[in-house]
Amino acid sequence: MNNKNPDIREYEDIIDLPHPTSKKHPRMEITNRAAQFAPFAALSGFGGMITDREKDSEDKRSL
Repeated sequence: MNNKNPDIREYEDIIDLPHPTSKKHPRMEITNRAAQFAPFAALSGFGGMITDREKDSEDKRSL
């Protein structure tokens, strides 16, 4: 068996089971779920640098 393409027969017993949902905890809103990873943004501050470069380019064009 190839690790990259596991045989589907290994999962026949669980493939059609319903997705588990908690009775205790409600599902998190998608916006909150995305926001929880925001502090780990690898390119924080990069957007500001792009905006600055755009302004510099526009200034040079107007000359």
